[in-house]
Amino acid sequence: MVAAARLRRRRERDATGRFLAEGPQAVREALSSGAAREVFATAEVGRRHPELLTLAGQQQVPVSAVTDDAVAALAETVAPQGVVALCRRVDWRLAELVAAPLRLVAVLAEIRDPGNAGTVLRTADAAGADAVVFAGAAVDPYNGKCVRASAGSLFHLPVARADSAAAVAGLRAAGLRILAATGGGEADLDELLDAGGLTTPTAWLFGSEAHGLPADLLDTADARVRVPIHGRAESLNLGAAAAVCLYASARALRQREQLG
Repeated sequence: MVAAARLRRRRERDATGRFLAEGPQAVREALSSGAAREVFATAEVGRRHPELLTLAGQQQVPVSAVTDDAVAALAETVAPQGVVALCRRVDWRLAELVAAPLRLVAVLAEIRDPGNAGTVLRTADAAGADAVVFAGAAVDPYNGKCVRASAGSLFHLPVARADSAAAVAGLRAAGLRILAATGGGEADLDELLDAGGLTTPTAWLFGSEAHGLPADLLDTADARVRVPIHGRAESLNLGAAAAVCLYASARALRQREQLG
């Protein structure tokens, strides 16, 4: 328990290759993916979510019965849900990622906020993206808040960490078009979609809400794309903008495939 609690610090996660997943949904996905190595659960969780204990048994993952106070020592939320999984990290190397066929990739460039990063990861999963890259000085994908915000999607698709320039170069070499999502983009997303500009394999670059994409990374993009604002709102937040862009690409790619 003491060693597991230390995984709330990034230094310990990096040193051990382990991290914590909190809550029934995250633990279920961790078990299903084979990433879970141990589960800590209260008696109440055993009564409310017996399927988790069954799944742990099927995966031969040990379950340790713990008190509410013990779970609170592991959890980072104000109201812990009574179950935490100790997991192995599920990192992919960039070289491994680009060696596989890719249609749609989200690149989280310099995004420091773990909630935003986890939300984009979840959105990419929902849109059917093939992978997510945490680029440059982006937040640790195994940060507790990021894991929670991903709602289990961290365990669903390949996640790589890489230098920003290397990520762009690798994805371009793999045949993907690089599009930068930015409020000041010259290309309008709707017009790009209507013109058939999203029918090729694409990597979307997303920057932080506060600072956007770094200038040097913007310069590497094949196009800078803005989400049109039809009302009076000044802008969209990162999660909403990423959802609009990723779903537009996903729709265009599906239509192309349906047409053969």
